[in-house]
Amino acid sequence: MLFGSFNPVHVGHLIIANTMAYNTDLEQVWLVVSPHNPFKKNKSLLHEFDRYDMVQLAIDDNPRLRATDAEFHMPRPSYTITTLTYLQEKFPQHSFRLIIGEDNLDQFTAWMNYEKILEYYGLYVYPRPTSLKSPLAEHPNVKFVAAPLLDISATYIRQCIREHKSIRYLVPERVEEVIVRKKFFL
Repeated sequence: MLFGSFNPVHVGHLIIANTMAYNTDLEQVWLVVSPHNPFKKNKSLLHEFDRYDMVQLAIDDNPRLRATDAEFHMPRPSYTITTLTYLQEKFPQHSFRLIIGEDNLDQFTAWMNYEKILEYYGLYVYPRPTSLKSPLAEHPNVKFVAAPLLDISATYIRQCIREHKSIRYLVPERVEEVIVRKKFFL
């Protein structure tokens, strides 16, 4: 499970998801489109259905990636542990793992019921260039995965759009077409 606002989904998200899906023991990576992140302000967030549709467009040709709107049907804000529990109950045939960036590992102990996430689901962590070594790095249910170090942010992409600058190669072509056609982030 790779949670995110995906506002918009970009190549950094897709490279991480694809790396996890094909270079680990994970069979599939689900991109969980979050209606609202409890740690972030909501000011420039596109409607959840638009973000979900763009994620679908971005991954529709990859059988190992899947988008889910599970959090759209849950109380808000939804917390990671609540979503993981809900999905585990709904899909008992799957074993879920949480994928996070190393920068999130630094603050993971602030997450609701983080101990339960570690115990029942475990973490797959991809490196981030500016992260400090977390005490959780030695936890037996924390697995670091070599992945490309990318510094692409949705904030930067939205700024480029507002300034009428190119976002080519930062987002998938089909996502860029939707952003331009619907005048998102202007």
